[in-house]
Amino acid sequence: MGKERIAVLGTGDVGRRLAGAFRDRGHQVMMGTRDPSRPEHAAWCRERDIELATFEVAAEDCDIAVLCTAWDGTENALRLAHAAHLDGKVLIDVTNPLRHTEAGPVLAIGHADSAGEAVQRWAPGASVVKCWNIVGNASMADPAFEEGPPTMWICGEDEEAKKRVRRILGDFGWEDVVDLGGIVNSRYLEPLAMVWIVTGARTGHWNQAFRMLRK
Repeated sequence: MGKERIAVLGTGDVGRRLAGAFRDRGHQVMMGTRDPSRPEHAAWCRERDIELATFEVAAEDCDIAVLCTAWDGTENALRLAHAAHLDGKVLIDVTNPLRHTEAGPVLAIGHADSAGEAVQRWAPGASVVKCWNIVGNASMADPAFEEGPPTMWICGEDEEAKKRVRRILGDFGWEDVVDLGGIVNSRYLEPLAMVWIVTGARTGHWNQAFRMLRK
């Protein structure tokens, strides 16, 4: 695929994994954060030839944005990014609406709404595509499992945006991609992420992914 200007919104483990993977594939990458002056973020980006900027600058200066924020900061991150900067752009939503409790993480919303739908409301001019939320960051690029290639499910309203995301996934080593349809189907992908989380917590094994079997 052609080289793109990628804005990764969020500097946590997921953001760093995806930013590094995009940079390894020759894309121009800028990470967006609330505070670009934090030395740990600056040092990490400098080592990898990745730019660091505010959410607003990163959102304005990109072709594709990747939303990797913790759920409780997602709405504010898009507000700080000035969501209008994302109008007409692909916004890949990697978030899961997790609320942390003493018993462990649970879904903060579901059944009648989803994080994917909320992100589309908060950035109404963007083409939101739900992706990567059902797997750990270690497997988001170059997934490798002895049992065979895992499946990545995506959803979103814009067919051309989903085609672009499928090309990215192919470049990232995902051989099997299933399109669930509109962004409303984030309501099913986000609970699937909880299956991944609960299984990992119970077994202590986090290098896992889903695979669709076909006959």
